[in-house]
Amino acid sequence: MTSMSLEEQLAKLREGAAKRIPEEKRAVMGQATKDLRASGIMDSVIKVGDPLPAFALTNAGGDLVSSADLLAKGTVVLTVFRGHW
Repeated sequence: MTSMSLEEQLAKLREGAAKRIPEEKRAVMGQATKDLRASGIMDSVIKVGDPLPAFALTNAGGDLVSSADLLAKGTVVLTVFRGHW
């Protein structure tokens, strides 16, 4: 059994989201993304391969999770969802 690459896993997540999120909500999210990119914000964001600043965030269960603890277990992919559907 072969494992999916990160790129394949992300593509699968995007496909699933396209099926779950109503078209009008996807349109709003898409426009917000275009507006952010047009603002020039992409010039100052962390790029793939850049070191991530240390952080600690509360997870969905209310527990504090630190980047150091996560990195001790392996590679970290950070995704942020805002809003609700």
